Amino acid sequence: MAEYVTVAKKDELKPGECKVVEAKDKTLALYNVDGTYYATDNTCLHRGGPLGDGDLDGRIITCPWHGWEYDVTTGENTFDPSSKVEPFEVKIDGQNVQVKI
Repeated sequence: MAEYVTVAKKDELKPGECKVVEAKDKTLALYNVDGTYYATDNTCLHRGGPLGDGDLDGRIITCPWHGWEYDVTTGENTFDPSSKVEPFEVKIDGQNVQVKI
């Protein structure tokens, strides 16, 4: 059964920033897009690069290893929307950023 897991505090991630977080047995990338938080699997589909260490431009994350790009709101690859990293539901509870796992 899925549950929400706290992965960060709101003030840990400014708009336009991303970072790698752990939730249960998963490594996720957490993004702040203009004050709205999103999460995806942290692993790029190309060669397994860490998306949370990439560059976030608007809602597009660029993998730091080989430049593959994904829309963090959907997980879709910008070049091939049929390829996507798994997105995770995010909610805010007070100051806590929580991800549904």
